[in-house]
Amino acid sequence: MRRRRRVVVGCNGDKPVEGAQAPFLFMVMEDFKQNHFELFGLSPGFAVEQDRLEQAYREIQARVHPDRFAHAGEAERRASMQWTTRVNEAYRTLKNPVARARYLLELNGVDVAFETNTKMPPQFLMQQMELREALEAALKAKDAAALEVLRNNLDNAHRALEEELARQLDGGRDYRAAADSVRKLMFLEKLGAEIDAAHEAIEA
Repeated sequence: MRRRRRVVVGCNGDKPVEGAQAPFLFMVMEDFKQNHFELFGLSPGFAVEQDRLEQAYREIQARVHPDRFAHAGEAERRASMQWTTRVNEAYRTLKNPVARARYLLELNGVDVAFETNTKMPPQFLMQQMELREALEAALKAKDAAALEVLRNNLDNAHRALEEELARQLDGGRDYRAAADSVRKLMFLEKLGAEIDAAHEAIEA
C-alpha cells in the first residue's frame, strides 16, 4: 500500500520562489518527523521498489532544492537546506540494503549493535577467515583473476543474505535473526572494500 507524501515547500507550483515576500509554506513539524519510508510515500519494508524510490526522491528534490530559493528570504533558504539534507539522508539510507535493514530494525526497536556485538556463528567466521586468507594470497601474488573470483563469491553471498533478510523482515518479522543477518552483511561489506582496495593496489 503506497503512503501519501505531504511535502509542501512553496505555493508557486513548480516555479522558483523569488523575493522575500514570495508566498512560502514550511513543511509542518510532523512531516519533518516522518520516517524515511513515509517521506517517500513507501510502505516500510526491506523490499523496496527502486523505481518508485528514485521517482519520489527526484520529485521531492525538485521542490526543496536550494537553487529554487536562491532569492528567497533567509528562513526559506535555511529551510530548503535542512530539507535537502533530510531528503538526501533518507534516500541514501533506503537505497543501500544494509542501511535500509538497519533502519527498519531501528524503527522496530532493535539495535544491530555492530560495534559492541561482533559474535558470529563459528561457520560464518570460518568462511570469513578463509576468504581473508585467499585475499592475502591473491594480493601477495598480484593475482587480479583470483581477486575477481573472490569478488564474485562475495557478491553471491551478499545476494543470498539479502534474500534471507527479506524473508526475516518482510515475511516472518524475525527482527533478532535479521539483526544477525545485518551484522553478517556488514562483515561482507568490509571485506568487499578490502578486495576493492587490493584491486587498486595491484593496478597501481
